[in-house]
Amino acid sequence: MQVRSSVGAVCALVIALTGCQSASGGGGAGKDGRLGERASASPATARPSGYGAVFLGVDECSSFGRTSFTEVPCTSERAAARVVARHDGTMKSGPPCPGTTDFVLHISEQRPSSDEDGDGAVPRGYACMRNLQPPHPGDPGGGGGPRTIVGDCVYRLDDGKVRETACDGDGKHAPDFKVTKAVDARSECPASTALYIRLGGERPVGCARPV
Repeated sequence: MQVRSSVGAVCALVIALTGCQSASGGGGAGKDGRLGERASASPATARPSGYGAVFLGVDECSSFGRTSFTEVPCTSERAAARVVARHDGTMKSGPPCPGTTDFVLHISEQRPSSDEDGDGAVPRGYACMRNLQPPHPGDPGGGGGPRTIVGDCVYRLDDGKVRETACDGDGKHAPDFKVTKAVDARSECPASTALYIRLGGERPVGCARPV
């Protein structure tokens, strides 16, 4: 299977999150709407399912790299991470990534001479990525990812804010608190709660206890 080069310049960014600023959300998002194969395409020329219909569409894979990367078949030895959700626009205005997203690739709008679907444009958007192999920093307690979720741990900064760190203590900072519950309002947190963390989403308040 041939590897297709990335279309246009693409930039990537791993979101550095703080517990008080992280976006929340529910479970994994369903597949985004994707373009099907053109009716006029013959079996010999039709693109394989899950690769090439939309640049970094759901269930497609990217190569290694966060600032320079390409879309590659998920069976390729160059494949590093799979798209678990894909949205147009920016993260600030769009839906949050699924809770166990490991990192986010931000796709700059480009208008190359040729592109993945032939319309002459690659729209601005972002792809929520999950590593094909461990580690998974987006997992609960993993110490990373673009969101803080139940099961994650945080440490306190000098200015009173918090940032996520690994619960097992293997990170650069030892954990101070662990998020044990996500609720609608602070009044719903258990009595053992020592810190409230803004998660956003349907249950925007994280109840954290000392560790």
